[in-house]
Amino acid sequence: MKLSLSLAAVVGATTFICVSAFGGISPKSHVTEISRRESFTNTAAQIGWIIGASVLYPSNGNAMPSDETARVVTRMGGLLERYQDTQIGVSLLVPSGWNKFEGEVGAYNLKWQDIVDPTENIKISSTPVKSNTTEISAIGEDVQAIGKSLAAKRNAKLLNAKERFTDRILFYEFEFAINDGTHQILSLSVNKGKIWSVDVNSPEKRWSKRAEMYNNVLGSFLPKLT
Repeated sequence: MKLSLSLAAVVGATTFICVSAFGGISPKSHVTEISRRESFTNTAAQIGWIIGASVLYPSNGNAMPSDETARVVTRMGGLLERYQDTQIGVSLLVPSGWNKFEGEVGAYNLKWQDIVDPTENIKISSTPVKSNTTEISAIGEDVQAIGKSLAAKRNAKLLNAKERFTDRILFYEFEFAINDGTHQILSLSVNKGKIWSVDVNSPEKRWSKRAEMYNNVLGSFLPKLT
């Protein structure tokens, strides 16, 4: 058994349920304390990490996938367009024609929203960590257990939890059916001294028509410029 970090990330399409702050971290020796003030400023309605009330998660022994997954680059015939932000240093594909919003303090770094239905949206947020925290496995190596914890905090059913290794970055990816009728996919990763969160939200009734596009958005994200 390995002592891991108990976490709760709350990102909803229509309802936000958050947040806790960073506190002392003890799951692995290379993870050090994060400023509470930085956490509140940068995560408010996006990611809450409950630290200090750690739980035991069994290690699954394979936190680092052995095979690299190629980054998604298809634009789906123009449905998606390439976006890069040189200021925060991220790149991804986003739906063409959606409204874009920047820098709501305590909520997100970037957001895209469908012009017809605002509950369909994509959000990128980040939270500082110490520079010697180099991968998302610092929060725990059992991605299924982490997914179940996240689902409980969302009042949701965990549909899928997996790891992906792309361009030398480890991603944890989760899929939820939230009880308010929202379908959500979430990606967590670490790069450049930050935890990066990308969440994509859609009404459940529209998910079947949007799933391919939204999964391509998630698979295109890199927390760096390329």
